[in-house]
This record gives sequence, structure tokens and C-alpha cells, in this order.
Amino acid sequence: QVQLVESGGGLVQAGGSLRLSCAASGRSPINYDMGWFRQAPGKEREVVSRITWSGRTTYAADFVKDRFTISIDNVKNTVYLQMNDLKPEDTSVYYCAAVPPGRSLLIPEYWGQGTQVTVSS
Repeated sequence: QVQLVESGGGLVQAGGSLRLSCAASGRSPINYDMGWFRQAPGKEREVVSRITWSGRTTYAADFVKDRFTISIDNVKNTVYLQMNDLKPEDTSVYYCAAVPPGRSLLIPEYWGQGTQVTVSS
């Protein structure tokens, strides 16, 4: 079993920044891809960004490209999502997830409890 714990969410003004962290514990997720998806009330879940455990390959949704950066620290077993130039439409609960390579992040093997990000205009 892999446990994922997110932190770093909060309230920020439009144009501001936040850094989300996802600490993995338990069995090492070394064979998994890691990433973030988000879900706002009344909206569908959407993938934000994804990274291989090696850190060599990343993916970012079009709506966050050039604003959000995903990274991984293999020593700390922690994944980060640096979010810059936040917009009100980024308001959502952000979830960290682990999936086998090739599987959609929207069908996670493991996921955290979520962290709320609220962006005020």
C-alpha cells in the first residue's frame, strides 16, 4: 500500500502562487507515475499534470502550461506542483495520485485526501 498526503493548499489572490506537496509513504511508489488531478464542485475531474517516477517525462494540461510545474524528489518520495499566475478558475480540490505507467491519472491506484486551492479575483 502507498499512502499519499497532500499539503500546501490555501487561499490566494489571482496572480499569486502556491506550491503543493505530496508525500508518499508505505510501499515505495517507484514503479508508478505520479501526478495531480483536480475536481471542483459540480465539475468533472480533470488531469492537471503528471510525471514519471524518474522525473524524465512530464505532462501538463493545456490550461496550466507555462503556469504550473511538476517535479519530484526521489529521496524524499515527494511530488511537487508549483502553481504560478493562479486564476479564479483554478479554484478546486487538488488530489495527488499514483498510477501504473500507461494508465489514466483519472483511474488512480492510490490517491490522497485532497487539498483545497481557492483563488480570489
